[in-house]
Amino acid sequence: MTVLIDPPAWAAHGRLFSHLASDTSLEELHEIARRAGMPPQAFEGDHYDVPQERYADAVAAGAVPVSAGELARRLRDSGLRFRKRRGERPLERRRNGLEWIPGDHVVEVVASPLEPPSSAGAAVVLVTTADLLLLVRNTSRAGWAAPGGKRDPGESVRQAAVRELQEEVGLGLDPGRLTPVGYQRIVFPTQAAAPPPWDQINHLAVFGVQLPAPEPLRPDPVEIAEAEWVSWTEVERRTGTQVFWPLLARWRDRPVDR
Repeated sequence: MTVLIDPPAWAAHGRLFSHLASDTSLEELHEIARRAGMPPQAFEGDHYDVPQERYADAVAAGAVPVSAGELARRLRDSGLRFRKRRGERPLERRRNGLEWIPGDHVVEVVASPLEPPSSAGAAVVLVTTADLLLLVRNTSRAGWAAPGGKRDPGESVRQAAVRELQEEVGLGLDPGRLTPVGYQRIVFPTQAAAPPPWDQINHLAVFGVQLPAPEPLRPDPVEIAEAEWVSWTEVERRTGTQVFWPLLARWRDRPVDR
């Protein structure tokens, strides 16, 4: 296993930056970055942006200096490259990050002002007031999450989101009110490894909407065991270790008029 670093030659914010990446293991990459004093927010899904003053620290922590071209080639060939579009930001990458999905998979969490690719098959809505978020506990799997579910044939992902919200807790919304927050990309090693009805690459869109005040909830008695308006402190306690938490935190921390 090798963690690589290229020369500090990338200009941004009045400084020069290197890229720190692994050609084998994200776990080893995170460990070297931690030893070098890199903050978690410097992680960009498949590499860390290392300011020039931290270059020597990264090498001392075990990173191997290579050219920019070699780092890019070895990262590409490793299969660890994190795909993103302009304006998107990687937030999390976790192997087997959704315990209710059978089979070996990787979950990539992306903050995005864009809706995910048209193949998106599911949607979640973060419904909030100024201080509360709506969480549900599904009867078919453990833990708490935001409302959401699969897209029906012929539906847009926005239509799926508002339909699921109506079905799960009885809240009605105009699809046009939804704001894209990001998405989860669920990837299986091959199509043959994807359990039916999953594709090799799947997207779970996450939207947000803020209401003036909590509205009454009418949980579906078959699908939903519980539904609650919950404080953000309690939301983090219940979901802070889950792979989707960075998207909830991003919605919570967005600039908004209150």
